[in-house]
Amino acid sequence: MTLQQEIVGNAMQMAVVSLQPGQTVYCEAGKFLFKTTNVTMETRLGGPSGGGGQQSQPGGGGSGGMGGLLRQAMGTAMQAGQRALAGESLAFQYFTTQGGEGTVGFAGVLPGEMRALELDGTRAWFAEKDAFVAAESTVDFGIAFQGGRTGRSGGEGFVLEKFTGRGTVIIAGAGNFIDLNPADFGGRVEVDTGCVVAFEEGIRYGVQRVGGLNRQGLMNAVFGGEGLSLATLEGNGRVILQSLTIESLANALKKAQGGDKQGPTGGLFSTNAQ
Repeated sequence: MTLQQEIVGNAMQMAVVSLQPGQTVYCEAGKFLFKTTNVTMETRLGGPSGGGGQQSQPGGGGSGGMGGLLRQAMGTAMQAGQRALAGESLAFQYFTTQGGEGTVGFAGVLPGEMRALELDGTRAWFAEKDAFVAAESTVDFGIAFQGGRTGRSGGEGFVLEKFTGRGTVIIAGAGNFIDLNPADFGGRVEVDTGCVVAFEEGIRYGVQRVGGLNRQGLMNAVFGGEGLSLATLEGNGRVILQSLTIESLANALKKAQGGDKQGPTGGLFSTNAQ
């Protein structure tokens, strides 16, 4: 059953979901806006992939007795630990309609767009940390850690949210979105590490240094405003970028409050006034 949803608004969008009997949608804590009275809300530590998406049957019949309950508890603890390590919310809120169609509203936390992604079970989607808003209970939420060189130098790219299964997942970002396929641009694009919102499985994500350790490379890092690294996206698949980075928004707010003095460089040598 396809999730009926509508994304409304402009500068700060929200998703209005119509739940049919038997459907459940879950969101990250803090993304819920409103619901009709016939929609129940339950907060759990576990997501669907950790056993939190399904209710255990009375007497343990659906989960293998005490052994099944123990495995479920361990899976939930591991999933919560992963989210804590990644800086994500520990809890999910689950919404189910009772006695007819119900309505639930969700939103992101920054001014910007939202997007509903449809998973058919063949390809996973990866998204930046905090992009997740809500999903059907048939969609599994996980954490993917970028290891090695990419993880150490990638900034925002070190921790990614991973969505698998079948159904609808709703994500949010800052500013406006642009959809592109690296295959349409010679197979590779290079972007600010904070501009990546989400991409399909099959896209190769990496991080590279901006220029070499030479005069131009140092000029790019110090005066160019990009620091030392760019994200690289290669392959054939969908990529979603955002026009506003969280870092630039934070710097703009600090500057407006007199708390950030970047001066003429806009790069590595910004200073914070105390």
